[in-house]
Formats: sequence, structure tokens, C-alpha cells
Amino acid sequence: MSIYDLKAYQIMQEEELSGVQSKGTLLRHKKSGARVLLMENDDENKVFAIGFRTPPSDSTGVPHIMEHSVLCGSRDFPVKDPFVELVKGSLNTFLNAMTYPDKTVYPVASCNDKDFQNLMHVYMDAVFYPNIYEHDKTFRQEGWSYHLDDPDGDLTLSGVVYNEMKGAFSSPEGVLDRVILNSLFPDTSYANESGGDPEVIPELSYEAFLDFHRKYYHPSNSYIYLYGDMDMEEKLRWLDENYLSDFEQIGVDSQIRYQKPFDRMKEVVQEYSIASEESEEDNTYLSYNKVIGTSLDEKLYLAFQILDYALLSAPGAPLKKALLDAGIGKDIMGSYDNGVYQPIFSVIAKNANMEQKEAFIQVVEDTLKKIADSGVDKKALRAGINYHEFRFREADFGNYPRGLMYGLQLFDSWLYDDEKPFIHMEAIPTFEFLKSQVDTGYFENLIREYLLDNTHGSIVIIRPERGRTAMMDRALAEKLKAYKDSLSAEQIAELVTQTKELEAYQEEESAPEDLEKIPVLGREDISRDIAPVFNEEKKLAGVKMVYHNVETNGIGYAALMFDLSGIPEEKLPYVGILQSVLGIIDTTNYEYGELFNEINVHTGGIGTSLELYTDVTKVKEKEFRATFEIKGKALYPKLNVMFAMMREILMESKLDDEKRLKEILAMLKSRLQMSFLSSGHTTAALRALSYTSPISKFKDDTDGIGFYEVVKAIEEDFEGHKEELIRNLKKIAAKIFRTDNMMVSYTSAEEGLAPAEAAFSAVAGHLNETGDGSEGRDSGNGADAGAPERCIIHCRKRNEGFKTSSKVQYVARVGNFIDGGAQYTGALQILKVILSYDYLWQNIRVKGGAYGCMSNFNRIGEGYLISYRDPHLKKTMEVYEGVVDYLRNFSVSDRDMNKFVIGTISNIDRPMNPSAKGSRSMNLYMNRVSEEMIRREREQILTADQEDIRALADVLQAVLDADQLCVIGGEEKIEENKEMFMEVKTLS
Repeated sequence: MSIYDLKAYQIMQEEELSGVQSKGTLLRHKKSGARVLLMENDDENKVFAIGFRTPPSDSTGVPHIMEHSVLCGSRDFPVKDPFVELVKGSLNTFLNAMTYPDKTVYPVASCNDKDFQNLMHVYMDAVFYPNIYEHDKTFRQEGWSYHLDDPDGDLTLSGVVYNEMKGAFSSPEGVLDRVILNSLFPDTSYANESGGDPEVIPELSYEAFLDFHRKYYHPSNSYIYLYGDMDMEEKLRWLDENYLSDFEQIGVDSQIRYQKPFDRMKEVVQEYSIASEESEEDNTYLSYNKVIGTSLDEKLYLAFQILDYALLSAPGAPLKKALLDAGIGKDIMGSYDNGVYQPIFSVIAKNANMEQKEAFIQVVEDTLKKIADSGVDKKALRAGINYHEFRFREADFGNYPRGLMYGLQLFDSWLYDDEKPFIHMEAIPTFEFLKSQVDTGYFENLIREYLLDNTHGSIVIIRPERGRTAMMDRALAEKLKAYKDSLSAEQIAELVTQTKELEAYQEEESAPEDLEKIPVLGREDISRDIAPVFNEEKKLAGVKMVYHNVETNGIGYAALMFDLSGIPEEKLPYVGILQSVLGIIDTTNYEYGELFNEINVHTGGIGTSLELYTDVTKVKEKEFRATFEIKGKALYPKLNVMFAMMREILMESKLDDEKRLKEILAMLKSRLQMSFLSSGHTTAALRALSYTSPISKFKDDTDGIGFYEVVKAIEEDFEGHKEELIRNLKKIAAKIFRTDNMMVSYTSAEEGLAPAEAAFSAVAGHLNETGDGSEGRDSGNGADAGAPERCIIHCRKRNEGFKTSSKVQYVARVGNFIDGGAQYTGALQILKVILSYDYLWQNIRVKGGAYGCMSNFNRIGEGYLISYRDPHLKKTMEVYEGVVDYLRNFSVSDRDMNKFVIGTISNIDRPMNPSAKGSRSMNLYMNRVSEEMIRREREQILTADQEDIRALADVLQAVLDADQLCVIGGEEKIEENKEMFMEVKTLS
């Protein structure tokens, strides 16, 4: 049989989607009204998703709380957290759920047919038959609830989503994004916060929560997506017989309303919080925002991605340059958000001041008028088109399955028009159209129509307010105290009872017979084979090359790797600055904007990075190798341009361009600040590890808090530091960019070798020949070209608490277990799964209300426990202290042990695109990890039992005994617990 024989469905559309090598079919389930879309192809990484239109009518966060809650038990799977059970015991390649401003999506992916079917079953059951109607405890755990331990205690608020959004609202960029969206669509659901405003979340009642599910979680309002190599007829039949046929079609009013354009632009000013020691000067965000048609216009959808590149996002883009030249903001950002019904084009100046508003608007509009009249840079347009087309064709989404990203993009049209699901999958003809319009005035007319003459826009200003978080916390505490004071003794006793009942529910384990209903694969379903390693030593124009022979569809991926061993410790932050500067500063032959465009017209992009490698055969010596790497990708005929541009960046960059250096440092400082609020957990873990680990100290000095402190000091007194900065950048570049200090990593099919050799030969001899360079030898290095001294890194334990304006904490506890006498084993990979989805999950996320918790243990002995958007600090540290006893007493059923093993393999066996296969192989080569080591580790995982896990208590004891901790969090919480730290400082 085929899908054409199924009587339960009506085929609405069929499309050959040649650009994404798929056949697309749109169907409607006749009885329930469910929309179903198939993308059939030969991709083994299969994807299933079910989504719902969920426009919020207020900012209580009900779509977000519902997204969390339906995954906490259902009819067929009545355990408390099937999501976590799946993570533990599935071979999934993606498993999550996402809340957007207008939709909620539940996607899963797997390469294993049996596992894929299991995932579909759990997710379909979760969305249509959740256990949320049986009691309110899931709602109170995941959403919000009052917390009162005893009648005389303080009344507080708790809940996973509540704390997650407290963290999200602590980010000024997050505040800005929300206010822009709300300001432009005041008469639609986009005026509300789908994730939930922490001040409004407690207004959501349990009954309103249930009503939301009753209204929107029906097949008539659903969008079901199947992608990959599978029996589509079988899947459609299963969906019909097990779920969709249970429902009759109904009318669901979930339409995303169109916002009538404004007669004139609006202006909105909103405060955000900074720490009490931060300056309000140069801390305002100015934004200029316009609505661009609808996402149903496939030409506009891509054309404004190109204009965003050409006008704003590319280095040297004219809008960015004009604002920086005018001294308005130190970091100019922009975005084109086409993931909503009416897309938004934004120009943002960060680190500006309120009084610059009028000048900001004037510069933006004058620059746009000038460009519209004189023409957009044609090279920039062609570069932007090639940049986006290259990525569309390459379809490299990193760790995310290709089918997942296609599915999310389908929603950009399908959600708003049932008859236009495929328009963004058919992008190649649109790219061809845009190429033909470069010289016609088309793009200039778009600027006039949608940016200059369009009154549907807003000026949104986010300005700092010192101590706002503390003020809001006090106001909340007073409000909760007043509420508690208004209650009778019986009502207070009821709150205490409810708190204890929720805690008891969280402590309660699901019944074994319910847990057994969650489908689990067996260890026999898992291959003993490891992923192949592609490493072959060769010479490329006399330079050592490690070649990775992989089919790449005509693309060559190259990395030139320069050893950093001879750079002394005190100069490491300058290596980080050099890495940030190269590629976005003028060179001898190009202004930096022209350089970027030249690269993107001909290649898939060039970038730089600093990488660290350890010799896993010598972990006790703590030796590592640091490299400065410049990486690029291009079609084989364009490899000559790619290598030539790499040389241009390395050898011809004008490192004495004071004006540009100052701009880059300001941008770098800004981006680092943003990362501390969004990725505080990894920042804190790195900082804590740097107290004793030379490799982590190197990374912290070149990309972490240590690096930020140097960048901040130089940026704030640039005149006093510029000569030393320029001198160091030139010396480092002269010292490391030498042919005799380089090796090459190259990934391609066999036919990509000859063009790479020819292209590389033309530039290989045009690097520095010795370590001295034109600036002379840096006597601090004590090195020459032949035998550079190893850089000596000095570590110092600091146990720091970094105060920010955040309402939540990132809590890191780390240590080196090999230093503590323990050993690395493959079972530690299982421990990551056990801790992250059992012990830490239960105690820090479920009971503690933090948004996330993670752990890691690597081959060189570094281990950490971290929390993410955590309302607690001391309590979390106490949870960490309990991990050793948990492991010594670790006891689970064979079935549960089996799940942990399978979940571990799921993390290891991720499908890889050609670029990732080359990168993984090179990483193994540089870290001296042999295939035999990988096989041994895999065998240790596949044969592990409970005894092996209990033995890991010694590993965790060694980590805790190191007594290394770092916390990034709210200033009040840090001050309350300052006795925990050796140093307390403000991160600003």
C-alpha cells in the first residue's frame, strides 16, 4: 500500500522539493481536521513534530507552562516525567519542546526505527492525553506556586517556568526583543509574552491553564510533520488508528491576527536592571524597528535577509559604520526576525545614551536615504546572496538534525496559510530571482518602501536602572507579606500543607509498573562499532597535513593551525584579541567591509578560533597544545580564493588601525557581557576550573572572565593602552604565522585534493619565515623558531562570587578527579546522564525550581556540577555535597541501568555532516585519542553495571575535595552568602 490508498486522509498538495532533495506532501486528516506534512527523502535521521497554534491572550506564560506540563505524564505513560525517562533511555538525536510567540512545537528525531516510533507514541500521548487534569501538582511545579515551609516563615514563589523567565527577564537583550515585538503588534497576540512575565505568571489559575489545553490542544489545531527515510504509509496509519480518529473536527479560533499598520511610528521606553556598582552611562539600548510585509512573501522573506547582511550585519556594513562613526553606541547589532507572521527588521545600538535618541534616528534614516539614492553596494548584495544560498545548499545546522530545522522553517508559512507550507523550501528559484535584481534598483526600492516610507515601526529604548532587581525583589517580598498577613490561620496552614504535599509528590517515585510502560531499547539494539575516523597524514606544499577523506558534495573544508606554545602567559589575552580582530579589520588590499564581501562572494565563509588539545596519554603532566586556527570552506574551484583570502587576513591585516581596534574592543566587551548573562553556567565552570587547570586558565585568559577583565581595562583607557596593544598584536602575529609553525587539516573527497594542493601552494610560501618577525623577537617568550619554550601557566585558587543584576544564579562546583587519585573510565559518560536527569534533575530542577542542571567529566580529569537560572545558591551547593552518598548507595533496576546506558550512547552516536566528520577526526588526532581508546570506552559503557556507577563515588569525592567553586548571580544572593567565597566582585 501507499499513502494514496489511505482513506482517512485527503492529499491536498504534492511538491518536488529539489533544493532539499525531498518530496513534499500535504494532507488533511478527514475526521479530526489535523494537518499533516510529509518530507520524504533518504535521510536516516528521521524527524517527527507536532505543533499547535497557541496565541497568548495575556502574559501569564500559559503556552510555556503547558509546554512543560504535558510532558509530565499521560494516559499511556502515567509516570511523572516521561520526557526524562526518554532522555535516559532513547537513541534520540533530538528531544525537546519549544514555545514561540505564536506556536508550541514538540519535535523528536532518531536514526533508529524502533526508537523513532517510541518517541512518536510518547509525544502524541503527551499532547492529547496529558495527566494535567488529574491534579494541580504538575502545574504548580512547572508553572508557579506559593511556597511556605512553616506558618512563621516567609511566603515565596516557586516554579520552573517562573524561575526560567526571571532569568530571561534579567537579560537586557531579552527585554529589548520582547518590547520590540510587543510594541509593533499591540492589537494582536504578539502584544503578550508567551513565555510569561514573572510579574504576571502568578495571575494564572489552574482552571485557566486547563482551559488553554482544552481549546488549543486538539487535532483540528495541530500541525504534524514527518521527515526522512521511513514508511510514511505505516506512520500515517498509526497516527490515524491510535490518536487522530479519536477526535471529531471542531472549529478552533487560533488565527494569528494581522496588525493594521500604524499611521506613525511609536516610541516605547522601558527600564532594565543593572547592578548597584554599574554605571548608567553608555548602557542604554536604542532600537529602530520596522514591520516588513508578511512571512508569506517568499521574496521578501529572503530579500531582507540579504539586506540585513548588506546594510547592517556584515563588518563594515554602512548602517553599522555610520552609527559607530557618529559615536552612537559601541556595539551595533541588527536582526531580521522572519519567524513571526509580520517580520521585523531592527537596527540596535548598544552602549549608547538616552540623549542620543534623535541623533540615532537621524543617522539611520539619513544613511538609508543615501543608500537608496546612490545604490546598495552590489558586491555586498552578491556576497549576501551567496552567503545565504551556500548555507541553504550545504544545510549544515551543527548538532541539530537537518529535518528539524526544515520543519521549523515550514512553520514560517504553514502556520499562517494552510495552502503555502512549502514556499520557503523552494528557495533556489528565489535566490536566482534575487541575483537577477541586484542591478535593477529592486533592493533600493525595498529600502524606500519598507524602511523609509513605512510608518509601521517603533523606536524602542531600553535604559538602565541601578538596583532595579533589588527594588523589584523588595516589592515582591512586601506584596507576598501583605498577602500572607491577609490570610487566616487556616489559610496559612493550608499553604503549608500544599507546600509539603508538592514536596512529597516530587519525592515520590513513579510506580515500577508505570515506568515499564515507557518503551526502552535493549543493549542488543546498539552497535558495538565506533564511528569511523578519517585521518591520513600527508604533505601539502611541504606542510604537514592531516587529510580527512569524506564525501562533501564538492566542498573543501580547510583549517590552517598555528602553534601558540611560545606565547607567554601574560600575553595570552592579546592572542584572544588578535583572534577577534583578524577578518574584521582593514588589510593592505581591502577595507574590512570589502574583505568580508570578497570572501562571501566566492566562499562559504572564513573564520578564526583558538583551540586547545591535550595529550590524553599524559594527563598527569597537564600538557596541552594551543593553536590559532583560521578555517574556511569553499567549492573546489574556489579554493584558490579561499586560501588567498586566508593569507590576506593573516599577513596583510593593519593591526595599527587605532580607530578600528577601539571599535572592535567595544564590541568584544559588549558581546562578552551578553554571554555572561546567557551562558553564565559555562563561564562559571571555566573560571572555577582555571584555579588549578592550566588548559582552563588558558581558555579563561583568552575567552572567559580573565579575558574580559583585560579587554575592559584596555577599552576603558584605550589611549593609555593602545601602543602596548598594537605592539603585542604585531609581535604575536609575526611570531606565530609562520610556515614552519603550521599544519593543515583538510576535509574533502579524493577529487578535492588536487585543487587544494594547487591553491595552497600559491600562498604557503608567503607567510613569515622565522619567529622573529619585523617587530623583533619578544624577549619575554624566550623562544626561537626551532624550539619554542612551552608557555608556563600559573593557576591560583580564588573561589569567586560575581555579582550581576540577574534575578537567578549560575552555580559551579568543579575539581580534577585525577589529581585527587581517581581515574577516567567510560562509565563517567553514563554518570553524566544519571546526574543530569536523575539526581541533579530531581533536586535542583524539580524541587529547587532551577531551569537547568548539568555535569561533565572528561579524559583529563576535569569534572563539574553546574546549575542554570537557579533561584538558589547555598541550597544548590548542599545538593552537590550529597552526590557522593547518592552514588555510594546507587541502586536501580536492571531496566533503569539499561536506560542510562542507552541514553549515554545516544549522546555519542550523533549523525555527523561531512564537516563534523572531519572536525571530529582531527580532534581525536590532536588529542592523541586512538580508535582503540574509543572502542574500549564504548565497551566500558555498554557493559557497565551498578557496581561501576557506585565506584564513581570516589570520582565525585575527588571533585568535591578540590573545593573549587564559582558563582555568577544576583548581587543580593551573592552578598547573603559571601562567606562561601574567597573573593566577591561585580561583573560589569
